[in-house]
Amino acid sequence: MTPQPKLFLFSLFLLFSLAPAASAEEATQAEEESPKEPGITDYIAMEPSFVTHVGAPGGKLTYLKASVSLRASQQTTRPAVEAHMPRLRHELVMLFGEQTDTGKLTTMDGQQALRDEAKSRINGVLEEQQTGEAITGVLFTEFVVQK
Repeated sequence: MTPQPKLFLFSLFLLFSLAPAASAEEATQAEEESPKEPGITDYIAMEPSFVTHVGAPGGKLTYLKASVSLRASQQTTRPAVEAHMPRLRHELVMLFGEQTDTGKLTTMDGQQALRDEAKSRINGVLEEQQTGEAITGVLFTEFVVQK
């Protein structure tokens, strides 16, 4: 073999041998840059279930029964939630009572919007009380609209 093909083969060998190391280094950097997922999930049940009237004022009485659990991703969230449980329950009772479109409550989109608003209000209370904590989700473990 002449020197040029040897140099070419050596270059190819070097290129292919460095490629896996480069991609492994990129993967390590990506892992370091991405936020770490919390290691726990804590579900906090808000007992007892919520039962309230919903719907437009003056219309037929419609009731909502909802069992709610809060999802937290830190161990320190549960004590903060339990300490402010009366205020958090108040916020949800007020939120549920504000619902005037009972038809929307029976749709998945309507329930998702209600969960999002509940999460926002609960996190607002936790922030207002300067707990330094926040919940990551609201789950309806039971949700019944009786017309």
